Amino acid sequence: MDQSPATPMGYHTPVMAAEVVEAFAPLPRGLIVDATFGGGGHTKALLAASPDRRVLALDRDPDAAQQVPDDPRIRFVAANFANLDQVLRSEVPGGPPDEHGSDNLDRRGLAGVLFDLGVSSHQLDEPSRGFSYHRAGPLDMRMDTGAELAAADIVNTWPADDLARIFRRYGEERFARRIAERIVAERPLATTHELAVVVAEAVPAAARRKRHPARRVFQAIRIAVNAELSALEQALEGAIGWVRPGGRVVVISYHSLEDRIVKRRLFAGASGCECPPDFPVCICGRVPQLRLLARKGLRPSDAEVAANPRARSAVMRVAEKVTASEVTP
Repeated sequence: MDQSPATPMGYHTPVMAAEVVEAFAPLPRGLIVDATFGGGGHTKALLAASPDRRVLALDRDPDAAQQVPDDPRIRFVAANFANLDQVLRSEVPGGPPDEHGSDNLDRRGLAGVLFDLGVSSHQLDEPSRGFSYHRAGPLDMRMDTGAELAAADIVNTWPADDLARIFRRYGEERFARRIAERIVAERPLATTHELAVVVAEAVPAAARRKRHPARRVFQAIRIAVNAELSALEQALEGAIGWVRPGGRVVVISYHSLEDRIVKRRLFAGASGCECPPDFPVCICGRVPQLRLLARKGLRPSDAEVAANPRARSAVMRVAEKVTASEVTP
């Protein structure tokens, strides 16, 4: 279980906060979207570093609204970051930037967007939310407590084929079929403890000796409940479209599925012409949208990992929006 230090209400200490502040340091003014506000740790660090910044904070978890400090520079919107484009069309005057941008710091668009992905310590540590295999609670796992689909619906109604599919795809679980069939045989299941026991009994004894055997299954169910990967794909498109030239997109991810999506989209945005090399002229018309500020993901320092174990698996990627005039022919 994550034993990282926590902010009020159990929200985790923000991971790689110093690196986030550094990534946005060239943009001391303008609006930054904290698309995963949580306990507000990153937002507070960004505002402390630059008093002329403003933050539009988003979170689908209604508990996050209680963490918003009394600061006129922050506006909080309860929303899923999958709907980033729609939220920004309501909240940001003037709409997204045009193709060529401007040198005016107050031009349309955003100075940046920050994503700190995954589940928070607050959600894990609250048994009633049903996220943790270490704490007995209802099979819930909804980040938005008003959403219709809960973990119990998946565990108790989906056929074994569909369970095995998400365990393989979202949990990269090698015993997916065995676990799925055992769940179907034992259901209905009512609590996280019952599910964790069934999963543990379904896998060979040798597989229980390293990490808890339910870890990957709980991750897979949580991702399916919250449609996390498709939400991330939509949110990245919105962020890249709304960030103005010179602005930045910063993403912290915690497992390979998330990081793969982020890396693929940022690298695609940084690539130019895709025509075959023997073409005399470009016919695809593709130009880079982004400049990668670190081709390899940034990792937390050893000191941070020692102080905050949640940071251990973190990977941070940073990209800067560019204009057509900045592209090297």
